[in-house]
Amino acid sequence: MAKEVKTKAKHDDKTPGQKLAEELFFAPKNCWEEVGGEGDEKTEKEINGFADSYKEMLDKGKTEREFSAAAAALLKKAGFVPLESLNGKKPEAGAKVYEHVRGKALLCAVIGKMPLRAGLNILGAHVDSPRLDLKQSPLYEDCDFALLDTHYYGGIKKYQWTAIPLAMHGVFINGKGKKIEVRLGENDKDPVFTITDLLPHLAKEQMQKKLSEAVEGEDLDILAGSRPYNDEKVKEKVKLRILSILNREYGITEESFASAEIEFVPAFKARDLGFDRSMIGAYGHDDRCCAYPALRAVLEIASAKTPPEKTSLCYLSDKEEIGSEGNTGAQSWGFENFVAALCGEENLRHCLSSSFMLSADVNAAFDPGYAGVFDKQNSSYMGKGLVFAKYTGSGGKYGASDANAEYLSRVLSVMKANGIKWQFGELGKVDKGGGGTIAHIAAKMGIEVLDCGVPVLSMHSPFEVISKIDLYTTFKGYLAFLKDM
Repeated sequence: MAKEVKTKAKHDDKTPGQKLAEELFFAPKNCWEEVGGEGDEKTEKEINGFADSYKEMLDKGKTEREFSAAAAALLKKAGFVPLESLNGKKPEAGAKVYEHVRGKALLCAVIGKMPLRAGLNILGAHVDSPRLDLKQSPLYEDCDFALLDTHYYGGIKKYQWTAIPLAMHGVFINGKGKKIEVRLGENDKDPVFTITDLLPHLAKEQMQKKLSEAVEGEDLDILAGSRPYNDEKVKEKVKLRILSILNREYGITEESFASAEIEFVPAFKARDLGFDRSMIGAYGHDDRCCAYPALRAVLEIASAKTPPEKTSLCYLSDKEEIGSEGNTGAQSWGFENFVAALCGEENLRHCLSSSFMLSADVNAAFDPGYAGVFDKQNSSYMGKGLVFAKYTGSGGKYGASDANAEYLSRVLSVMKANGIKWQFGELGKVDKGGGGTIAHIAAKMGIEVLDCGVPVLSMHSPFEVISKIDLYTTFKGYLAFLKDM
């Protein structure tokens, strides 16, 4: 009893201005301050458990093909069935369906009690990340080295990709039309690859250049071998040895590169970061740290004993890093075709215009080492929870969808009602740069859409950083959205 009186007295010591400030100011706190205290071991265990499962998924799915395949496996295990199994029939409430689009993009839905004309609750993320792609004729020999010519994919700082271990992922199609999957450099006994850099002793001229020019795109050639084939009559002995190894291991020839999709990504694994293990360092957080919570949220909805009120849909798209192009990107008809198969062509437009969506994509976390490009008052911060970005784009909001006030207010009400910690965030100061998501594509269909995701440090680098608690809070926020919108 005395303790309660003491607490009340302490509160009464606050001035009227202090009390008013508490009521009126919006000042998100670090979410860790509410975790790990006495009696809260359960929450901390959930956070770390979710982070561990996410790291496992990252290591398993370093490319869009691998991540979407791993996601499809989780859906099958949870009882989801292929869309084609419906045979054109409209699904009943509680049905769980998915479609794996050309092995790269993925759509899944849990059918709700309400008619599909009433709209969907949609989580839309992307599963491609910046990387190095092999050109169609990549293998050549120079000065007894075998090298692979690349074309970088997405927005990268090219110098960050030199002098690090790289792994080879992708698919070949051999002469018999068989698809052969390649994943080399991830196991401890696998060889790795690299792009060489110039030693500082000879780099005087290089170091005088702008960062964007110090390493050019055509310089990103991967070192692949140096041992010659033992035949004096062969001209390109090192190249031949590499091709002989590829032929022995995968049954391919040099011609096979023309139809192959081979990507090189950082060879290191996702790891806990910091003495306190509060963060995760890894390749591919953008945008898999949003794609995985979105997938898990739909799986949680699917595991409930009763169907959701509204249909829950998760869309994991490809090609976002290059403008969402191609037949697996968000600008294709893949998403609309999936929804049309669920609700029928005659209801498609009404369904889309009645739908709500979170464009599940990352935001730039404030970095004190580069404070000059951030607007402190409008930046997102690691550890402060889920980030809402009313608009993205660049300059005068070009390329943004700019969510309307009514929709944003409704989403925030759902978050508050579910105790989800959230913050606002913009991608840096006005005119300092910018970026986009798939939100503007969804908006063209008439969907109410808002950007919402995890704050990230070192975005688009080979080793990005996120907070475990932001990852977990994002999952909880996505789940609340699917249940209560």
